[in-house]
Amino acid sequence: MSYHENVLAAIGRTPLVKLQKVTGPDDAAVLVKLEYLNPGGSIKDRMALHIIEKAERAGLLRRGSTIVENTSGNTGVGVALAAAVKGYRCIFTMPDKMSKEKQDTLKAFGAQVVVTPTNVPAESPESYYSVAKRIAAETPNSFYLNQYHSGDNVEAHYQLTAPELWEQTGGRFDAFVAGIGTGGTMSGCGKFFKEKDPRIQNVGVDPVGSVYHSMFKTGKLGSPHVYKVEGIGEDMMCGAMHLEVLDDVRQVTDAQSFAMARRLAREEGLFAGGSSGAAVHVAVQLAREMGRGKTIVVPLPDGGRAYISKFFSDEWMRDNGFPLSDGGPSVASATVKDVLGDRRGAVITARKGDKVEVVVKKLKEHDISQMPVVDEAGRAIGMIHEYDLLNFLIEGKHRLSEVVEPLVQPLQGTVGPETPIGRLREIFNDDNVAVVREGDRVTGILTKIDLIDFLGTRMK
Repeated sequence: MSYHENVLAAIGRTPLVKLQKVTGPDDAAVLVKLEYLNPGGSIKDRMALHIIEKAERAGLLRRGSTIVENTSGNTGVGVALAAAVKGYRCIFTMPDKMSKEKQDTLKAFGAQVVVTPTNVPAESPESYYSVAKRIAAETPNSFYLNQYHSGDNVEAHYQLTAPELWEQTGGRFDAFVAGIGTGGTMSGCGKFFKEKDPRIQNVGVDPVGSVYHSMFKTGKLGSPHVYKVEGIGEDMMCGAMHLEVLDDVRQVTDAQSFAMARRLAREEGLFAGGSSGAAVHVAVQLAREMGRGKTIVVPLPDGGRAYISKFFSDEWMRDNGFPLSDGGPSVASATVKDVLGDRRGAVITARKGDKVEVVVKKLKEHDISQMPVVDEAGRAIGMIHEYDLLNFLIEGKHRLSEVVEPLVQPLQGTVGPETPIGRLREIFNDDNVAVVREGDRVTGILTKIDLIDFLGTRMK
């Protein structure tokens, strides 16, 4: 007779499934690991059990203890599951953007849930981090799990998730793509994979509005703002996020995340959450870039049942301004590269030493209103706009034979080929053109009419 002694023994050993329809015949293979088949419904079961049992061995958790944690829902379920078996009390803080299903699930396990505002800074006394710390400090015999800054979070995935995935694949894969929230999954798995094979690419997925993309690309925290996808992204740097294991961080919009999650359900039969949609959206991009013969592995962190009243609801999608698609790629998943099409790389440029009359002639010949300005090596150093030329000439103090260098303005509204088209709307709202930059080269200029034409074609 084969059985588990309790439900905690059933955590792990989740299957790998190859995607068939959301990738193309010439793309790399994408294998998704169904972490939502864990008993608590998410990858967080692994981390929760690891931290709790380590705390027990260290004497930090004992009979009558209360576990306190700030959670977006899934960690709470993993903790509550273990606490129910082991006999601990739980108190969780949760932002108010999280689905009611998540709150009710925690309560079903007997946990107490304290709902806090979403749109407050991490250091605010009202944030779910601060409230959890205060509750832990005020509660006798409590244990604060602290998933966001705990090395044990990283250790759980280094010791459990990564070796399991390595065994399932035989180590024969080329990229690991995962959403980054606390950072534990990517930091633990990414470290393990780099030690096994440094050629494996670790690609993090970060929602627009989170700080990780900016931190990875520039070393500086960007300005966080609210986004709707749950379970990934942060408004602060977490101690469990080790950026050094990453080869790249790519951004996704809410619309792209939800569109792909809906496609996974309708085309692949995989009922996964929005963070899974985000990770697969990036994995599909990468699969096109890497091409046939390569393999990408992606954990799907949680399932779709907690989001039935959210992005799986057509009414909710319409009410929140997200486009609906009957299947296949939608406007929501489009990027700057899609809008550029075969015009990518075809850019008329000027040099800072060019004479005004030469630049004016170029603008007129090509019927354009601005040009990137490049140095002798072809590196973009700024932009020249017809508005500035007009002001220069209308003063009546200057000649056409003068050079344009004093008129060169800094590059603004810069985007990359993989930037979601939602970002273009923000740039156009500031009355800028979008400057497509790859490294130190400008490879495209997009205007409002370019985006309107693209959207009109898609809508047909």
